[in-house]
Amino acid sequence: MKQILILGGGKSSTFLIDYLVAQAVEKHREIILADLDSSVAEKKLRNRPNTRAEALDISNAERRRDLIEESDLVISMLPARLHPLIAEDCVALGKHFFSASYESKEIRALRSQIEEKGLFFLNECGLDPGIDHMSAMKIIDEAKTKGEEILSFKSYAGGLLSPECEDNPWKYKFTWNPRNVVLAGQGMSRYIEQSRLKYIPYHQLFKRIKPIHFKGLGEYEGYPNRDSLGYRKTYGLENIPTMLRGTLRRTGFCKAWDILVQLGLTDDSIELNPPQGSSKRDFLNSFLPFDTDRSVEEKLTDFFPEMDFPTFEKIQWIGLFSHDPLPIYQGSPAQILQAILEKEWALEETDRDMIVMQHQFEIRKGDKNQKLLSSLVVKGENASLTAMAKTVGLPLAIAVDLFLEGKIKLKGLHMPIKPEIYLPILEKLEEFGIRFEEELLED
Repeated sequence: MKQILILGGGKSSTFLIDYLVAQAVEKHREIILADLDSSVAEKKLRNRPNTRAEALDISNAERRRDLIEESDLVISMLPARLHPLIAEDCVALGKHFFSASYESKEIRALRSQIEEKGLFFLNECGLDPGIDHMSAMKIIDEAKTKGEEILSFKSYAGGLLSPECEDNPWKYKFTWNPRNVVLAGQGMSRYIEQSRLKYIPYHQLFKRIKPIHFKGLGEYEGYPNRDSLGYRKTYGLENIPTMLRGTLRRTGFCKAWDILVQLGLTDDSIELNPPQGSSKRDFLNSFLPFDTDRSVEEKLTDFFPEMDFPTFEKIQWIGLFSHDPLPIYQGSPAQILQAILEKEWALEETDRDMIVMQHQFEIRKGDKNQKLLSSLVVKGENASLTAMAKTVGLPLAIAVDLFLEGKIKLKGLHMPIKPEIYLPILEKLEEFGIRFEEELLED
């Protein structure tokens, strides 16, 4: 009996676990779910056949390695910083390794050992990264087979709210890691446009947005991710003139978020210790000029003359003008802001999240240029069964199943950018309603 060890039982693992458990008896597999709190694992497994819940403190090296050693394959749904630790154990103990997270430099350093031991390591097999890679490579490989030249590739993705659940001025709530949202874009973003390198510093990022349209959903805006240039090599497009990967938000979000950035509320480099009892209004005021003759609202609008009512309304809605006490009194500005937003942007149980992704290709076919739009929309069921969890967990679960069935025969360190990986995964995802709609436009 093959044993699959899943490390981490958070919300993102729901669809992954259910997919693999549904096959466990028929395919003679045992699913072991290890979490810090074994009751969390037990709740996820629901006493189904061929499943076992285990308690694991990941820092307990002996216990961790014992669980890995008795398994045939390990899936890490832990925070990304812990993947190298698990990967090192898997190499040492000769176990295959799967994750949905970015391939880190620490894991890349294990490449030769992975190959020497004949192991299969697959990273970046979730949503973004993951489905974005697979769907893009399918179009890229098809174009190359036809002798077509790809002139431009722009790809945008976002975890948002289904339109009927957009019940606040931001039209946004947390559907993924709140800290990643608050710190998004920090550093320098870079991409290439018509063979010219472009750089956007953080303080300009949310001003440099592009409108993106989805049929039936309306208007969105996209801003560049931190680094798009590395993906030219990943996708085999080293000489492409235009390459950009970006994040999607509802139109108007970025203008309001930019106010918070310019004020310094997303800064994570210093620690604040506001007095006990300080209000959200005090927190905002501490970043505005000193002036006892003007209100916080007046100072904010004077400081940002471009402020319009929709933007002002968004700032007001998250409570920054209120006299309510701060949720925490120690931490960086970003951590305090995150604590405020975690309450204001929390999903209600009946809320439905939504994944939106769009690839924009310009392809030269003979003497004609074509624009190809490939769009994905996936809606969640509620705050527990989210589109985010579905699109992160299912690709990874399918990859594990294909590997154990012998349908993926590769060895070594991989991302899902080869046809023998991405084609069967994309085909299976369509059965779950995860499919791209393509639209071809002639120039």
